[in-house]
Amino acid sequence: MTPFTTLPDLALRTFGGAVVAASDESFAEKESLIRPGRPGFRPETFSGKGQVYDGWETRRRREPGHDWALVRLGVPGVIRGVVVDTAWFKGNYPPHASLDAAAVEGHPSPDELLKAAWTPIVPLSELKGDAERLFEVADERPYTHVRLNIHPDGGVARLRVHGEPRPDLSIHDGLGLDLAALANGGLVTACSDAFYSAPHNVIAPGLARHQAEGWETARRRDGGNDWLVIRLAGRGIIRLAEIDTTNLLFNAPGAVTLTGLDGEREVPLLPRTRLQPDTPHRFRLGHTDPVTHVRVDIHPDGGLARVRLHGHLA
Repeated sequence: MTPFTTLPDLALRTFGGAVVAASDESFAEKESLIRPGRPGFRPETFSGKGQVYDGWETRRRREPGHDWALVRLGVPGVIRGVVVDTAWFKGNYPPHASLDAAAVEGHPSPDELLKAAWTPIVPLSELKGDAERLFEVADERPYTHVRLNIHPDGGVARLRVHGEPRPDLSIHDGLGLDLAALANGGLVTACSDAFYSAPHNVIAPGLARHQAEGWETARRRDGGNDWLVIRLAGRGIIRLAEIDTTNLLFNAPGAVTLTGLDGEREVPLLPRTRLQPDTPHRFRLGHTDPVTHVRVDIHPDGGLARVRLHGHLA
């Protein structure tokens, strides 16, 4: 698997992404582009507009030009790669696609976005039907929006925009924040095991609706323990840790340990502490040392729904 696909999908609807406008959505709605999960399909399922697709599908163009969809990233950031998935679109997929990106402050309207300065990040490229196409992106600038262009028309099931969160944190000046949150720029940079689900789920927005929306490891048989490392939104002092095992009834860890990292220095934040299944835990932390990363050790294995690390930027 290409490494960029292990990074969070910055456009994901559950991360706050939105398809704010599209040139056309006659056959299938634009919002499907950024839904979580694999696209579904039920053959011979027809609505008044034709076969029902779990994706975005435009009408057949009879005039020059191409169709497009504007996507607001749920988390602004540096885009490392894009996946254009035409799953189930076999005779009606676009033969080509391209992608542009823009950095727009505030809360722009669709009309304002169309007038923005757009930067091509994926050139005009060939697509196949019922297939994923992966594109690496070499651009270090953070963006807030992307524009998917399909040439000339057709259907795309999903658009994935993988990257590193880089939001503007100036709004938090003088205020506390969740230093681990993906929405604030946190990122899981290392993990011992991700057998059942992705580790960056633990810093995702909102609450986990079920077990798969957290992080869960395989069962350990070697006497060790599982762990992950979170790069904080910025160097900061953590005052409150939330360790949530909601939905993990029989596979919650027995205990957790938190260790702050600041260069080569390790800062004990929370000693090994017992956890309960299916429970949000909150722990006040007494240290005053700023750190850049936090290592979360679970003993011996299992899963976590969410990890929140509240504090102040240093």
